[in-house]
Amino acid sequence: MKQGRLVFFKKKQKTSTPLSRRVPAAAETDQRFPGSFFQKTTACFAFLLVSLQANAAGFTQLSIPDPGNPPLEIGIWYPSDAPVHSERISLDTQDVARDAAVAGGGLPLIVMSHGQGGQFSNAFDTAVALANAGFVAAALTHTGDNLHDQSRVLRIWDRTRQLHVLTDWVLQDWPAHAQIDANRIGVFGFSAGGLTALVAAGGTPDMRRIGPHCAAHPAEFICTLIVRNRGDAGKPPALPADVWVHDPRVKAAVVAAPALGYTFGRTGLAGVHVPVQLWRAELDHILPQPFYAQAVHDDLPSPPEYHVVTGADHMDFLTPCDAQKARIVPAICESLPGFDRAAFRKAFDADVVRFFRANLPAR
Repeated sequence: MKQGRLVFFKKKQKTSTPLSRRVPAAAETDQRFPGSFFQKTTACFAFLLVSLQANAAGFTQLSIPDPGNPPLEIGIWYPSDAPVHSERISLDTQDVARDAAVAGGGLPLIVMSHGQGGQFSNAFDTAVALANAGFVAAALTHTGDNLHDQSRVLRIWDRTRQLHVLTDWVLQDWPAHAQIDANRIGVFGFSAGGLTALVAAGGTPDMRRIGPHCAAHPAEFICTLIVRNRGDAGKPPALPADVWVHDPRVKAAVVAAPALGYTFGRTGLAGVHVPVQLWRAELDHILPQPFYAQAVHDDLPSPPEYHVVTGADHMDFLTPCDAQKARIVPAICESLPGFDRAAFRKAFDADVVRFFRANLPAR
């Protein structure tokens, strides 16, 4: 059985500070490490990140056609030999080489899906880490479910189609598409994007499970979201069989705090045959235990690489916030007392890069 990791990130601990543990994927038992180990291991994570950064991160932002729908806003990060500059891109400051030439060939591609109400740049630090490690990372802003427009927030099935449009465009129409290895494609998703990633990897959720779940747990975020937008969580829309768009080109998936995890079940995840790295925040108040990441863990046909982040809440899977971003979107910037989001994100990005490198090897 594959092993799970429970990761700890605490601020300003002077005595024994827990960092990580390796436990059987289905178990959770306490094991703590001294503070000196925390410091040394954090340094190792930082060294690993630096060692992976063989290239600078190029970046381009554009809109691509989505026939019959508004254009999709996308961002692409990629290896480049050009010098980087700090610039404000949407809500964050990034060190990138905008519109620089793409370096290398046979590059693996990671397509990325954000959470409900997010945007393409929500995991820019992960995208930059991937680009520095020799990947192309392409992320989209989902039409109708983003920071500025939530008019289609309940049409979650359309996310999978949009992600497929992004993948097609990068492989066929991006000016540097010939530098991508179409046999080395992975998917990354957080929250609603986690569900999107699971579907791309072969999963099929059953929306009929939402009604009974929300009847038993009406205060959960997703249940209240449905009520606010449609008025009745117990009546899911009738969906055609092919509404969930799978992508057999996907060879590996990173899934963080997947929304609607309980809607899959073993039958719905039976089609997922690629390696999965699965993440759960221990104190996730948006997607609480055991209905989301744990449900996916329990029902995948093969055990995933499972990480549980102690002390973390749902929004800790987003990039850390500076003062300007915190003023604009404070709800996504708060962590629970003592949790060090910046330290966690560095280790998270390194783990994501390691996983994709292992499962999308050069031929």
